[in-house]
Amino acid sequence: MFQGKTSKPTAYLRHTFTTAPGRVFGLVCLMYFITYVDRVNISTLAPMMAHDLHLSNMQLGLALSAFGYPYALLQIAGGSLADSLGPRRTLVFCGIIWGLATILTGVVGGLFSLIAIRVLLGIGEGATFPAATRAVAAWVPSNRRGYAQGMMHSSSRLANALTPPLTVMVALWLGWRGAFMVLGCVSLGWTLAWAIMFRDRPAEHPAITAGDLAELPVIEPPRAGARAGDVPWRALVRAMMPATLIYFCYNWTLWLYITWLPSFFVQAYGLDLKHTAVFSFGVFAAGVVGDTCGGLFTDYLYRRHGNLPQARRQVIIVSMIGSMVCLLPALFVHSLTAIGIALAAAFFFLELTVGPIWAIPMDMAPRYAGTSSGIMNTGSAIAGILSPFAFGLIIQLSHSYSLPFYGPVVLLLLGAALAFHYLPSGPDAAPSSPVPVHTIGNAHGS
Repeated sequence: MFQGKTSKPTAYLRHTFTTAPGRVFGLVCLMYFITYVDRVNISTLAPMMAHDLHLSNMQLGLALSAFGYPYALLQIAGGSLADSLGPRRTLVFCGIIWGLATILTGVVGGLFSLIAIRVLLGIGEGATFPAATRAVAAWVPSNRRGYAQGMMHSSSRLANALTPPLTVMVALWLGWRGAFMVLGCVSLGWTLAWAIMFRDRPAEHPAITAGDLAELPVIEPPRAGARAGDVPWRALVRAMMPATLIYFCYNWTLWLYITWLPSFFVQAYGLDLKHTAVFSFGVFAAGVVGDTCGGLFTDYLYRRHGNLPQARRQVIIVSMIGSMVCLLPALFVHSLTAIGIALAAAFFFLELTVGPIWAIPMDMAPRYAGTSSGIMNTGSAIAGILSPFAFGLIIQLSHSYSLPFYGPVVLLLLGAALAFHYLPSGPDAAPSSPVPVHTIGNAHGS
């Protein structure tokens, strides 16, 4: 089920901005950064928006969760679209929509218009990560997939860390409406760069070299006239279901961080917007380190013992157990400093999951990496619908900011148990697994 070769640690340093694969990979990382800025900027500006638009916590939670509905529905369809049309056209289309949605957030007048714009943003970003995964499957050597996914998602967590101070700075200058408009224009700029610089097939890139191509996997392109019915849906769904459930457990906690953390510091501890940005930066910066370390750890374990599925599985289990343990102080401790440290440590461990779990779709089905990662990311999208609204509802009814943390503690434990029992654990898992990799997609040279 899993494929790959060992690699030397120094190989990670070879793809820089001086090579075509390095520039493409940098552009993908930039997309992760920008999409998360546009996704979570609303959480930083939520206190100002709630005041101006007269929104309660429950209404704000409803608006925050609106992003998740189209995001969930478009994961699989968007991934399949990227597999059939290619990630270049898919991401150009997505970039135009999410950029315009971010700009339009600056002109909302109340709850219903805010919900409508968040739905539009969810449509625009729904296919972005599956399409990017399909692009990376062709542009990154197969033995560095964990590292690549760790760095890509580290870029999104860097956005989480920088968005609070960046957004506050722009909002203090232009107001919260102006901040959304500026950030939306940046998104449209990235979309133009992607259309100019990216090619679906590395061999067609004008700056590619023979040495670059020799390191990259050769993934069979879509056949002319390929239809959605040609995708082995049953095989892909069966193979990806364990990772999808685990990713739901992971994302329930993640969405609490990216949608409610600033409001948590403001309402539970009475911090102003500037101090909230500082605490949020510290927590999210820990996630940047966690994403990078998770990708490095999973590839290191593979180099050490040559067992790729075990290398993915071990990091995910340590990640979820560690995050669960570090979240426990949030249930009982009321010191702001202790809570900040605990949340940062929990977020570091949580993010160790990202590199290995996003490498799994590329390991299992490189030809259908968009579709399979879309299936897995549906777990994230469903959590994105339920988690923000549940958090707001619990606060509204209980007037407690510690009570909502019980859910993440339970789900992280469940996610670790699912990883232990249902993710493949060794080379012998491939023949007995529901879908051997050769029946899903090929990756010659990997």
